[in-house]
Amino acid sequence: MERFLDAYIERMRPHFPGFPPDTAHEIASAFLAFKFGLYANAARECTNAIALVPDGESNRALKKALEIIRANAQDRENSVVTADPGAAFSPAELAYVAVTIPRENAEDPGTLNLDNALILVYVVALITSPDDDEALEEHHTLIVRMLRDYKKALGLE
Repeated sequence: MERFLDAYIERMRPHFPGFPPDTAHEIASAFLAFKFGLYANAARECTNAIALVPDGESNRALKKALEIIRANAQDRENSVVTADPGAAFSPAELAYVAVTIPRENAEDPGTLNLDNALILVYVVALITSPDDDEALEEHHTLIVRMLRDYKKALGLE
């Protein structure tokens, strides 16, 4: 799955050539706060990042990913258990996610949306925020493990 992740990063690189350092750091901070379980901070960082990311086709997918993470962070902060917090990628936005399988083939569509959101935000942060490289690299194995969960569904077994 390492090669799958590397190929996905390279596929996303032209769509996310760069953001101002403050914007890139907000994107990275949203990912890191969520992964560290700092859900109130993650929701705030997502809101900040959404406001800073300019409009554009690929950026709409990034904004949706941040919305999905924010919705999940808010639910977790408020101890709300929902299978699907409501935010989902549109068909056009699915072109930018790592794991594209038919919704009916997904065991848990809410988890698939969150996993795709986390992977996309991680990759965009990795591409655009060199100041956060070290902190993001610590989560590389986690992202590979997330992708491994979809290996069979992607037909890579």
